[in-house]
Amino acid sequence: MTFLEDLARYTAVGTLLERLQPFALEHIDHWKQGEFHHDLVVRLKNRPDELAGPVLVISTNCNGGVKELINLATVPERWALWNYRCPDNPEFEGTIYPVLGLVRTHHWYDPHELLKPDARSEYKPEHRRRQRGGGWVPVDSEEE
Repeated sequence: MTFLEDLARYTAVGTLLERLQPFALEHIDHWKQGEFHHDLVVRLKNRPDELAGPVLVISTNCNGGVKELINLATVPERWALWNYRCPDNPEFEGTIYPVLGLVRTHHWYDPHELLKPDARSEYKPEHRRRQRGGGWVPVDSEEE
C-alpha cells in the first residue's frame, strides 16, 4: 500500500486533516463546484518521503466524505484541475502537471454528473444559477 493509498483510508475530511497535521499542513485554497463537490488544496511543508510531491488536492462531497486525493508537485489552477477531470468541457482550460498520484475512495463518482444541465439541485430553479463549467450555485453567489 502506498502512502497516498493509506491516506485514502481516512474517508472523512476531518480525520484526514488530523492525519496530515504532523507534516506541517498548510491550507492553500478551497473551491466549490456546484452544490456537491469541494476541492481543498493543501501543502505539506514537511513532506514524507513516501509522497512524491508536497501538494494534495483533497476532493470531498458535500458531507465531507473524501472522494479523491491528487498528489502534485505544484499548486494547480482551479480551472486546470477541472480540465484534467473533464477535458471535453470547453469552459475549463489549462494543464496540471505532473500528476504524481491519484487515489479514489468509495465516495467517488463521475464528476461529469455534477455538471450536466439537468444535474440534481437542492435549490429551486428561481434561486439558482449555473456555475462556470456546470453545477448550481445560489443566484446571488459570487462563485464563478
